[in-house]
Amino acid sequence: GKRVPAKTIWRALKALAEGLGLHATARVFEMDPNPIETWLCQAAEHMEVVSRYLIHDLQLAQVQVDELWALLGKQDRAAPSENAKRNRAVRWVWVGVDPVSKLMLACVVGGRSVETAQLLTHLIVGLLAPGCMPLFMSDQWAPYATALLTHFGHWVPMPRRHSRGRPPKPRWQPLPGLQYAQVVKHRVKGRVVEVSWRVLYGSLETIEAILKQSGVGKVINTAFIERLNLSIRQGVAALGRKVISLAKTDDGLRNQLSLWRAYYNFCLPHSALRLLLPEPQPTKGNGSPKKWQQRTPAMAANLTDRVWRMEELLLFRVPPWPPAQPAEVAA
Repeated sequence: GKRVPAKTIWRALKALAEGLGLHATARVFEMDPNPIETWLCQAAEHMEVVSRYLIHDLQLAQVQVDELWALLGKQDRAAPSENAKRNRAVRWVWVGVDPVSKLMLACVVGGRSVETAQLLTHLIVGLLAPGCMPLFMSDQWAPYATALLTHFGHWVPMPRRHSRGRPPKPRWQPLPGLQYAQVVKHRVKGRVVEVSWRVLYGSLETIEAILKQSGVGKVINTAFIERLNLSIRQGVAALGRKVISLAKTDDGLRNQLSLWRAYYNFCLPHSALRLLLPEPQPTKGNGSPKKWQQRTPAMAANLTDRVWRMEELLLFRVPPWPPAQPAEVAA
C-alpha cells in the first residue's frame, strides 16, 4: 500500500542497516525523512517477529555478554533538573553473542542495572534448547552473576549443625552444570594495563575443556563480544562515536538495533565464517572462479541455508505462532 516503489524502500532500509543516518538516507534518496522513519518503525517491528520465529532452540557451547554506552539526542525529562546535564539521556545497549557462529542473540536498551541484566539473560535463555547450559563469559560487572544465578539456580537443603533447634533454611545455589567466568581489566589512568580472569561458577578444568572443544579461543576472553560492539557502532548510526545522528528516543534506538540485528544475522556475510570450496565454481561474467562460500551467522548456526537479501526478510510471512489446535482449525 505504499506509493513509493518497493525497490526504493528496500534500498533505503538497507542504507540504514549499513550505517547511514536517517537524514543522510533521506538526502541520498532525495526524500523527506518522515516516510523513511515510518518505514524504519514498521520494518523494525517486522524484523523482531521474524527473528523470534527463526531463532530458537539453539545448542550453544558458549555465550559472551557485554554492554556499550549510548547517548540519546533528546534530554531526559525524568531526570532531576539539577542533575539534568549529568544524567542527560544516557543509555546502555546490552548484547549477547555466540562466539562460534557469531550470531547476535539478543539486544536490550536500558540502564546499567540488575533489572536490565536480568532481561538480557532472560531473552538469551529463551533462545536455548531445552537442557542447554552454555559457558557464559563477561566483564567484571556484578549484575551478570546475579542474573545467571537467578535463571540457573535451585534450592539446596543445608545440613544441620546441631541436633537441637530449627533446621537451617535451604539456599539458592547455581546448578552443577553452570559455568561462568569473568574477565577483569586492570586500569591505570583510564588505560588497560593488565587483563586477568576469575571463575565464579563451575571449575576451570571444565571451562578449558569447553573452550578447547568449541575451537574458538583458548583462554577466557570477551574478544568476540567486543568485536561485535565495534560492528554495532559501525552499522547503527545512532551509536557511532562523536556523531550528530543520535536517536532522539529509546524507541528510535531500539528500531535501528532491531533492523541491524536481523540484517547482521541473515544478510551480512561474515569473513570469519566463510568456507573453502572443494572445487572452484564458475561465476557470471568474466570474473574469477568462486573459491569461497560466504556464510552469515544464521547459516553458521544452521538456521538457514543461504544468504538472505533485505527484501526477502521484509517480505517473509511469519506463520501463526503457536500453531493452531485441531479444534480451532475445525471451527
